[in-house]
Amino acid sequence: MKKEIVKIDVNSSIKDACNIYKDKKIGCLFVIENEDVIGIVTERDIIERTICLDRNPDATKVREIMSPDVKTVDANDNINHAISILKDNKIKKLAVTEKDELVGIITVTDIAYTRPDIRRFIQ
Repeated sequence: MKKEIVKIDVNSSIKDACNIYKDKKIGCLFVIENEDVIGIVTERDIIERTICLDRNPDATKVREIMSPDVKTVDANDNINHAISILKDNKIKKLAVTEKDELVGIITVTDIAYTRPDIRRFIQ
């Protein structure tokens, strides 16, 4: 997993999110409200829910396009459990928690690079 977690406030604009993506070179942001993670916003969310719908990125808030159901895996679970969650939910990014606190993220790409022997299970 990657331990760098990048967050954005729920009331930030999509333009703010895009600037963070550009600066950090990442694929998703965890959306926070009052320091609690309440969603996730991905590059795909921005493309499909903002650009494709001709929404103004300066006026559209992260809250409007985020996915509120953040899937998680415990940091102590084995990789096969993480793969199952990714596959069952047809997602590419999974929040990693420890004692109900966000501690990292694991992606399909991370798994493919570290475990090429199981690539066929995650496609």
